[in-house]
Amino acid sequence: MSVMAVERSLSVKAVVHRYHELPSDPYDLWVHDELSGILDIPHDGTRIEIIGGEIVVTPGPDIDHGAVVSAIQNAFAVAEAMQPDFPWQCLQAVDLNLGDIHDGYIPDLCVLDQDILRQARVQGLKKLLPHHLAFTVEVTSPSNASEDRQPGPRRFRPSKWNGYARAGIGHYLIVDRDPKVASATLYTEPDRESGSYRVSASWKFGETIQLPEPFGVSIRTDEWMPWE
Repeated sequence: MSVMAVERSLSVKAVVHRYHELPSDPYDLWVHDELSGILDIPHDGTRIEIIGGEIVVTPGPDIDHGAVVSAIQNAFAVAEAMQPDFPWQCLQAVDLNLGDIHDGYIPDLCVLDQDILRQARVQGLKKLLPHHLAFTVEVTSPSNASEDRQPGPRRFRPSKWNGYARAGIGHYLIVDRDPKVASATLYTEPDRESGSYRVSASWKFGETIQLPEPFGVSIRTDEWMPWE
């Protein structure tokens, strides 16, 4: 099977470079954890995903990116410490298999009910499925921001924004560190048929994000910075 392979860059999103012979469909190889080996992707934090049906390879996140993700996770941890019955647990950088659209993502952060997480662990799952998740988070980097955002009119294939909506994930928070944006947007009410979200709310960096119920978590953003 002939598919487009990718060439990695430390500063630019992986782009289509040449044709490469793969033994099977890229999504199937991703599901079986074989794609990174075939493409000789190093074990240095580099991520390989199937987004909109294409292979996308991006370098590992930088320190500021990781700090934002940790701040969001810490806000959930604070809420858990204050509320004995708080049900939500966070996981960073785990595989998410969107089988209905043959995509495979690695969200920066996933939020799921602790009972669902416990069941997934008992079952020995290696990849989460959309119905496990209540909330996903992506933090943009210069190398892959367009893959996380709502696609503009010039984009020819779906982004993660479309994929999360088509999978029915009810809450998608994108923290856009682009200096021209510098804000966080929460998308809700997914329309699975069209692959889009109907409702959004945004906060500029410096404002406190107030997540709606059933989460009820406040996230401070005063130390978040755009990329340089």
